[in-house]
Amino acid sequence: MGRGNRDKPAKIYEDVEIIDIAEEGKGVGKADDFVLFVDKAIPGDIADVLVYRSKKNFGEGKISNLKRASEYRVEAFCEHFGTCGGCKWQHMSYAAQLKFKQKSVSDALSRIAKIDVDGMLPIVASPEDRYYRNKLEFTFSNKRWLMDGENRTDEPMEMDALGFHIPGRFDKILDIHHCYLQADPSNAIRNSIDEFTKREGYSYYDLKAHTGAMRNLIIRTSSTGELMVIVVFAYATEEEISKLMNFIDDTFLQITSLLYIVNQKKNDTIFDQQVIAFRGPEYIHEEMNGIRFRIGPKSFYQTNSVQAKRLYEITRDFAAFTGNELVYDLYTGAGTIANFIAGHVRRVVGVEYVPDAIEDAKVNSAINNIHNTKFYAGDMKDVLNNDFINTHGKPDVIITDPPRAGMHPDVVARLMEIEAKKIVYVSCNAATQARDLLVLKEKYDTVKIQPVDMFPHTQHVENVVLLLLRD
Repeated sequence: MGRGNRDKPAKIYEDVEIIDIAEEGKGVGKADDFVLFVDKAIPGDIADVLVYRSKKNFGEGKISNLKRASEYRVEAFCEHFGTCGGCKWQHMSYAAQLKFKQKSVSDALSRIAKIDVDGMLPIVASPEDRYYRNKLEFTFSNKRWLMDGENRTDEPMEMDALGFHIPGRFDKILDIHHCYLQADPSNAIRNSIDEFTKREGYSYYDLKAHTGAMRNLIIRTSSTGELMVIVVFAYATEEEISKLMNFIDDTFLQITSLLYIVNQKKNDTIFDQQVIAFRGPEYIHEEMNGIRFRIGPKSFYQTNSVQAKRLYEITRDFAAFTGNELVYDLYTGAGTIANFIAGHVRRVVGVEYVPDAIEDAKVNSAINNIHNTKFYAGDMKDVLNNDFINTHGKPDVIITDPPRAGMHPDVVARLMEIEAKKIVYVSCNAATQARDLLVLKEKYDTVKIQPVDMFPHTQHVENVVLLLLRD
C-alpha cells in the first residue's frame, strides 16, 4: 500500500507496489485508492513514484527511487531504451513479457466479453526477440532530440538526426546509432546514408517549416534475401538525388530494389506519391509455405515474417478446412491469408478498404497460379450487403483480421445475419476483439483462443479466436 499526501506539492508517493501492467504497457500501482500508471515499472517493483500528470482518480508518473526491483526486471540491451518509444519492455525478461501478454488477452476477453478463458492456449513465443522486423521507417530532421546534459555547453552542436520520433513529440527525432529491430545491413545502410548526407551538406527536413532535402528512409528486408531501400526526398535538387542514389547503389550491392520518392506534402504518407525505380524492380518477394508474395514500397505485409507464418498456420488450423469451403476473408489487405489458405478450400473471397492492397492481392494470386480467389475493394460495412452475399454465396467460414479499432458495429451485425458456421477472428487488439465477441456470443461459442507474440519487447499481442455457430 502506498503512502503519501495527495495535496503534497512534490506529488511523490512512497513505497508504491506495482501490481499489474496496463494496456499501454505502464506499470499499475495504488496509493490508498489513487491509481498510478508508472512509466517503466514492472509488477513486483516497490518504488517512490513522482506523479507528473494527475486526474481525479488516477495519476501518471515515473519511478523516482526504486526501493525493490521486481524479479522480472533485467538490464535493457539497447542504448536508446527509455528515450526511444519502440521497445518499451526491454527492461522485463522475455518470459515475463509473455506472461503479461497472456494475462492481458485473458483479462480483456473475460472482463469485456464475459467469455470463459479457462481453455485458452499458451501464447506462441517469437523464436527471435531481436532483429525480427522486416520493415523500418526512419525520419530525417534538423531538430535532434537533445539528451540530458547536451545543452549545458556553449559548443555548437550537430542538430541533424536520422532516426525515430520521440513519443509525443512530432517535431523531435532521436538519432539512432544501432537498432535491434531489423537485421543487417539495416543499421549499416542507415548510418552510411546519415554520414554521407551530413558530410556532403544535405539539409535535413524541418517538420515545422517544411523545408529541407532529406525526409524519410524506408528499409524492407525479406526471408528470401531480397532487400528494398526507399529514400524519400523533399526539396532536394536533381544533383543531390543523383549523387546520393549513386552512393547507395555503389556501396550496398545487396540491395535488389533501390527506389526514391519526392514528397513535398505536409505529411509523410507515401501512398499517393510516385515511386521512381533507380535500380531493380519496384518490389521484393516474401515466401511462406511455398507461396510467394510480391511486396512493393506501399504494400502491407506483417512485419514479423516468422510469426506471420505461424499466425496464418493457426488461422488455417482453427478453421479445419475440408477442401470444399467458401471462405470470406475480411480486411484481406494484400491477400496474404486468402492466398495462404487458397489451396485448402474451394474458393476465397477477399474484401479490403484500400484499392492498392487489393491490386497486390490479385498479383499475389497470379504469380502463384492461384485461380480460386476473388478480391474486392470498398468499405466493409457497405460491401458486405445482401447483393454481395447473393452474388458470391453464403460463406461456410469467415476469417476477419480488422485493424486495431476492431470491426464496425454494422459489420458485426452483418456477421450475425450471415450466420457462417465458423468465424476465425484474428486481432491485434484484444480489447476491441472482446467488444465484438460480446455481440457475437449471442449466436456463437468461443471454442479456441490462441495468443501470438509478434512484437517482443512491446505490449502488443495478436490473438486468434475460433467461433462456432450454435445449432
